[in-house]
Amino acid sequence: MKRIILPAFLVLALIFAGCKEKKEESIPTQPKENQNTNTWQKPDKNAKTYAELSIRKGDDWKPEKFGGGEFINVDSLQLPEGHSDHAYYIRYEGPGWENSQVGFRLYLDWRNAIDIWGKKTDTIVLPYVGQKNYEDYHHDAAWGQDILKAGQSLGLGGYGRYINDSVAHFRNVGKTVASVENNAESSSVFIDYDDWKTGEDSIDLGATFSIYPKGRFSKISLKPSAEIKGLTTGIVKFEDIPLITNESKDGEWGYIATYGRQTLVNDKDRLGMAILYKTSEIQNIKEGPYDHLLIFKPTTNKISYYILAAWQQEKNGLSNKEEFINSLDDHLKTLQEKGELN
Repeated sequence: MKRIILPAFLVLALIFAGCKEKKEESIPTQPKENQNTNTWQKPDKNAKTYAELSIRKGDDWKPEKFGGGEFINVDSLQLPEGHSDHAYYIRYEGPGWENSQVGFRLYLDWRNAIDIWGKKTDTIVLPYVGQKNYEDYHHDAAWGQDILKAGQSLGLGGYGRYINDSVAHFRNVGKTVASVENNAESSSVFIDYDDWKTGEDSIDLGATFSIYPKGRFSKISLKPSAEIKGLTTGIVKFEDIPLITNESKDGEWGYIATYGRQTLVNDKDRLGMAILYKTSEIQNIKEGPYDHLLIFKPTTNKISYYILAAWQQEKNGLSNKEEFINSLDDHLKTLQEKGELN
């Protein structure tokens, strides 16, 4: 039998290739959505709206507390198995969206609450938040800070299901996929929840959050795959902060709102929060354990509402409760006339 003698460099190349293949097989891969980073672009300095989703850089997610490292922005993300609150995998815990006046973020975990970015500047700030130290955004900075303490509530306009005298959040979901989109007219966050289980029911739920160049509000739309009782949104309750309500003259639109000392900043700081809704979509208004709740009628149609936050320290902001309520009443008039705010 004729012997074949390979050059030494070729032998080494074959050995290296074989080891590399084994090594790559042993590394857990991220879901396809996590790797979709090639189209993300830093927002233009003159951008009027912005939405983003940013994750820890690396090939393998582990539920470890943040201790340094880099983040990369992605266009879409499927939550990895085992992800929960305070996992420090997603920068500031979920997607964020903003315009020149206000910003919001969603806790992309079982809590599913919406928090508020109080902004002192009218420029886009989210690409720079939480980059060096994960907790920085909880403290006062030149641009502003995270201002709402959501606790066990829905925050401002988060959603869940009112069942057995409490609100079920998103502890049991088969799959969660989030994505973001930016264009000249608006910025949006999209979330698809597959197999969301509450009580004896399981549904799919699609959610869209949109923000526009002007206004302190964001539009939220929910699309359930099946009718369930108790689909709800709400505003976090604070002691000694009364609920404010009103409806448009034609009765087709209404709002629930709160105003007062309800931020993390200091005891003198003032914040106004509101949800503007279509009255035909609401079954009742109810006090939950942690929230002022709007309970939606069971439906498979799209449900839409607006959340609004007015921070006293906002640049050219509303300075008192009267100005806040006047602003809400103006929004009711616009909704009555046009059927939308954007």
